[in-house]
Amino acid sequence: MMNNTIWGNTIETWLIAAGISVGLLLAVKLIRDFLVRRFFRLDQSREDDINALIAAIVKSVSMPIVALLFLYVGAQGLSIPEKMSIWVSALAMIAVIIQIAKWGNALISFGFKRYQKKYVHDTGERITTLRALTFVGRTALFSIAALLALDNVPGVKITTLVASLGIGGIAVAMALQNILGDIFASLSILLDKPFVIGDFIIVETHMGIVEYIGLKTTRIRSLSGEQLVFSNSDLLKSRIRNYKRMAERRVVFSIGVVYQTDYDTLKKIPGLIRKIIEDQDLVRFDRSHFQGYGEFSLDFETVYYVLSPDYNLYMDIQQAINLEIFRQFEALNIHFAYPTHTVFLTGENRQGDNESSHSDSIQPAYSAYT
Repeated sequence: MMNNTIWGNTIETWLIAAGISVGLLLAVKLIRDFLVRRFFRLDQSREDDINALIAAIVKSVSMPIVALLFLYVGAQGLSIPEKMSIWVSALAMIAVIIQIAKWGNALISFGFKRYQKKYVHDTGERITTLRALTFVGRTALFSIAALLALDNVPGVKITTLVASLGIGGIAVAMALQNILGDIFASLSILLDKPFVIGDFIIVETHMGIVEYIGLKTTRIRSLSGEQLVFSNSDLLKSRIRNYKRMAERRVVFSIGVVYQTDYDTLKKIPGLIRKIIEDQDLVRFDRSHFQGYGEFSLDFETVYYVLSPDYNLYMDIQQAINLEIFRQFEALNIHFAYPTHTVFLTGENRQGDNESSHSDSIQPAYSAYT
């Protein structure tokens, strides 16, 4: 029975070829499992050292791909039809290309994690740029791997295929123009960086902190806690206010005092407010003026700058200013104005020709807001 032949090879030859393939596959699997267990334990403490890199490379080894390679090795001792031999060689080459692509992807992921850990406390601009470079790198890697794999398929001419893909790509682009628009908008965001991860932005009536910039959508965590999801193309069409890049904050506020305030006191108020503001830390006074005559108040407008974009700091400073203004106005007997309506009345006696009695007709003589 061992002398029986299949495609010109004895059963013994087939068994030897199979034994070589299976033996090599088992040996590689044992080595892979051993290395994974060893280096995976070592990379738990640090994800950016050589142990982590070796663990990532070893874990990316695909056993089905290795099986295809050893099938090719075992087939070298066999006499098989030429057509089948071509396909076996092609599958082995494709397997090598795929495995190299998997190793490349593992190296890109390792580099991203290492860089992200190194700059974990840095601004989101570095991480956003790195995401863009990682995406471009992976796209280029898999595109080249796909073209090389197709070039090794028997009967496939890569030049003809690329030309066909170009024509078909136009039709696909027309059908998927919205999706492609979002993808190109994503690249624009990642490269031009109108905002990065961690920035506080306002888009129309929505506001929050940028959490994620994806291929199609950007996600923002709002102040009330929910996640807002924006289409990238729609986001770039909107007016975006990026508060993270604010160097300083301009503050304008107004107060009003009653019309009964005397002239000398009015002249003191701008200087008093200036002194109060200049006594605060991290502020730059700009101006304070008697702005005009309101409907029920004499209005003063004040402008100053907080030398920090921190909103909480701004509110603390404004609160301190408000409290000190209240305290000093109270000490100087200066009264804040609020909407009031004062009516002045006059009385006129009217007596009829044949009447001994008279009546008072009450009429409003003057009405004003004070």
